[in-house]
Parts: sequence; C-alpha cells; structure tokens
Amino acid sequence: MLGKVIGFFKPVKFKKNGDIHDVLVVALPMLLSMSFDTLMTFVDRLFLSKLGPAEMNASLGAGGMNMVLTTFFTGMISYTTAMVAQRFGAGKKNECASVFMQAVYLSIVCVPLLYLTIPLGHLIFDHQGVAPDQLVHQKTYFNILMFGGVVTLIRNAAPCFFSGIGETKIIMKAAFVGMLVNIVCNYFLIFGVGPFPRFGVAGAAYGTVIGNIVSTAMLFIVYFSKKNHCRFATRSNLKVNFEQVKELLKRGLPSGVEMFLNMAAFQLLILIFHGLGPEMATAASVMFNWDMVAYVPLMGLEVASTSLVGRYVGAKQAAAATRSTRSGLKVGWAYSLMIGVLLVFLPGVLTDIFRPEATASAEALAIFEAARPMSIFMLRFATIYIFVEVLLVIYCGALRGAGDTVWVMIACGIMNWFNTVALYVATHIFNVPGHYAWIIVVGVYGTAPLIFWRRWKNGKWRRHVLDAE
Repeated sequence: MLGKVIGFFKPVKFKKNGDIHDVLVVALPMLLSMSFDTLMTFVDRLFLSKLGPAEMNASLGAGGMNMVLTTFFTGMISYTTAMVAQRFGAGKKNECASVFMQAVYLSIVCVPLLYLTIPLGHLIFDHQGVAPDQLVHQKTYFNILMFGGVVTLIRNAAPCFFSGIGETKIIMKAAFVGMLVNIVCNYFLIFGVGPFPRFGVAGAAYGTVIGNIVSTAMLFIVYFSKKNHCRFATRSNLKVNFEQVKELLKRGLPSGVEMFLNMAAFQLLILIFHGLGPEMATAASVMFNWDMVAYVPLMGLEVASTSLVGRYVGAKQAAAATRSTRSGLKVGWAYSLMIGVLLVFLPGVLTDIFRPEATASAEALAIFEAARPMSIFMLRFATIYIFVEVLLVIYCGALRGAGDTVWVMIACGIMNWFNTVALYVATHIFNVPGHYAWIIVVGVYGTAPLIFWRRWKNGKWRRHVLDAE
C-alpha cells in the first residue's frame, strides 16, 4: 500500500499523453482564467463591503440567484468544450468551428427564455426573509445582471472553442483584461470618483457587464483571426447545422440540468444562512467569498479534464484519458495545499479584509464584529473539503469529457440537495447555530466526491470510447 502511495506522487516523465505537462498546458491558463473571473467578483463584494454588510450580502444573494437562473443555459452550452475536443482529437478540424457556432446561435436563442425568469428571482427574494435594506440592493444588482444576460450567455460559449482545442492561454488573457476593466469600472461607478456619479450596488453590476463585454470581444477577435481561419475555416463555418445542435442538446441538456440543480441547491443553502439574521448572513458571506476564491479556480481544472478526456476519447486513447485524470489530481492537490495554509492560519486576516470603513454606521460595524468569530470558525472548517473537492472537479470533468453526463447529473443533484436539506433540518428543526451547522455541509461535500472516484475507477465510462469507435 505504501509503495502505491509513493508511486502515485513520484515525479512524472513528460513523455506520454495525459502526463502532468500535458495537463498543465491546458489547465494552468484555465485555472488562472477562473481565478481572474473569481477576483472580478471578489473585488465587487470587497468594494461593496466598505459601504456596509447589507450591500455586500446583497451582491452575494443576487449574484447567486443570477447564476442559478443562467446556469441551466450555460451548463448546457458548456458541453461544447467536449464536442470540440472530441472532433479535434479525431482530426475533424472544420467541424470544431461549426460546433462552436451552433453554441453561439443556441446562446442567442436562449436569451428571451432567460429574461422570462426575472420575475421568479424577485418572487424568491420577497419570500427570503432578508433585511429590507438588503432586499432593495439585491433586486437592483440582480436586475442589471439579468438584463445583461445576453452578454453572459455568449461569454460562456466563447471560451469553449479554445478550451476544446487545448489553446487556453487566450482565455486567460481575455479574462485578465476583463477583470482589469471590471475593477476600474467598479472603483469609479461604486464610489462615484471624479465626474462619475455614485451608483453603489448598481455600479458593481454595471462594471461586471462591461468587463464581460470586453473579454468576450477579445475571444471573438482571435477566433475570426486569419490564423484560426486557416486552421479551422472559422469564417466559413457559419451555417446552422441541426445535427450538431441536436447532439449538443442531447449531450448538453444533462449538464445544464445538473448545473442548474447544483446552483439552485447552493443558492438555497446561502438563503438559509442569510435567513438566520444579519450577523450570520455576514459571516456566511465572508466565508463564501473566500470559498469562491478557493474553489472556482479548481473549475479550471474541471474544464481542462473535460477537454483532455474528450480529446483522448475522440482519438480512442483510453489509457491517456486515465493518465490525464491522475495528473489533474496532483495539480489540484498542490493548489489546495496552498489555499489550506491560508484558511487554517490566517482566517482572522481574511475576515478583516471585509470590515466596513470606520465611517460606516454603528449598526454595520456592530454586525461585523458579531459575525467575525463565526466567520473564522467557518473558514477553518472549509479547509477540509477543499482537498476532497479536487476529486469532484477532476472526475466530474473527466466523466463529462467521456460522455457520461447523465450519471454525473444525477449524482451531483443528489449530493447538493441532500446537503441543503440537511442544513435546513439542522438550523430550523434542531435549532443548531448556523456556524455549527456548517460542519454538516463540510461533512457532505467532503465525503461525497468519493462516489465520483468510484464511478471513474469501475470503468463504465469506457463504453463511450467504444461508441466513438
């Protein structure tokens, strides 16, 4: 047993498809890209925290609801990465561009459907039980993000082509520029610097939309460049292909349903914490902001896993697909180790970053001081599942890349909803304080990913390799 453990972590020679070098080429830019996206949202909430806890909590609640209502569409369309990767691995380069354009067209078609969900978000907010001042800010932030949904959906589709062919550096660069634009816009629009009026919460939402527009435009400029047109005929493959749309819907719908169920459960989990009073809402907001910083970049590894496994399935290389998952785990755990050190040893420092300005109201300062010890407690416990969640992102991505999307959908849905129900029972039936109930959430998220590991190990996903043959 010890020999196997040592063998798993011994240095890898960069000679085979699916080794660490292979994974890093795709994953590192995606991890950085997700980090930039995370930092963009993080700065929104950090700036708003200086206005007061109500503004910061509103951005978390509204941003989460926006993600819930868009995730079905973005999750469905994100399967484009696997479809492009499979065709790229099979040497069908012209089809890569055609598949991508179907994703863009489908994104545009989904926009009116997304707008129809706005009243649902308002209805949920009205029954959430949050403080009146937070509710006003929450609806403002939510409305702007939702009406910018056309940008959100197209921006979600835009990176799929590049992640599918494994050229993820451009995604990283676009995300970096979008982040810078967002931060600058936030500073001027939230606080009202110079000739700009003070928009507050609305300014944070406008900054997000503007940053997304810039990063999306960059990706499309590169996509239609002369270089990519010569390789993939990007300017010629513009027709609607109903067969590819049908394939995208067939394979992507399970991913869309899965991500919708996951985000809906997670948003409900946040709403449960926010319904326990402003102190608990503030503690949870601080914790989830840092949780986002820790976890979201790992989703870059998930996209890389989907891309590499999809490519090797298309090329009929099951052994390389298996190697890429092992390499992804090593990269993920190295990242989680760095995050874990911060969460264990510096939770107080991480919490105090969100302290309101001294000029904030006495009530806002009192709420933060009451929330601080709860936030520190929750951050330390979050360390546990950050390590185990690496299993989830790697094996979820790998199973999607292999086409095993229905099983992933069912398993993720059960995991997330069980967790939310468990939190509700603990806090509302047994009256467990929110920060202690967080231990239950960590326990479920920390152990459930082992199921995904077992699914990959039993090899049932290999039938999709046979289908590709």
